[in-house]
Amino acid sequence: MRVQVAFYKGTSRLFNRAVSWWKRGPYSHCELILGQYAGLGAMCFSASFQDGGVRQKFIELVPEHWDLVNIELTEAERLQAAQWFIDHLGEKYDVAGLIGFVWGPWAHRPDHWFCNEAVGTALGLQDAWRFDPNALAAALRYRYQEANQPSS
Repeated sequence: MRVQVAFYKGTSRLFNRAVSWWKRGPYSHCELILGQYAGLGAMCFSASFQDGGVRQKFIELVPEHWDLVNIELTEAERLQAAQWFIDHLGEKYDVAGLIGFVWGPWAHRPDHWFCNEAVGTALGLQDAWRFDPNALAAALRYRYQEANQPSS
């Protein structure tokens, strides 16, 4: 089953520009897409600074601001990813962990999440906290090369 991870490349907010600049890539945020619904947009799961933590929300993904990476999951893997988010809904965004981006390693808090960490963990990636949105995009593109080839 094909699902997608959306990577945000917008620069309208200072936070997004700072993350993109600091991590030396176009992306500052990511979302796991587990469905598309007419009139509602994409059913996205992530951890968001703006929304205060782990959440589910419908987002209209404007192509100028988002790059989509296709990934192939079994139905069981898709359900596991959805269940991870259900189990963690409402947990806090890792604001203190932002200090680790500037001043080196910072203690990981098991109940606070970054977007890339939440998405990666839900997908079964070990040590997902090690991947910023740019590194996660590269890793997923590499792992799912076939799913991201243009169709003929």
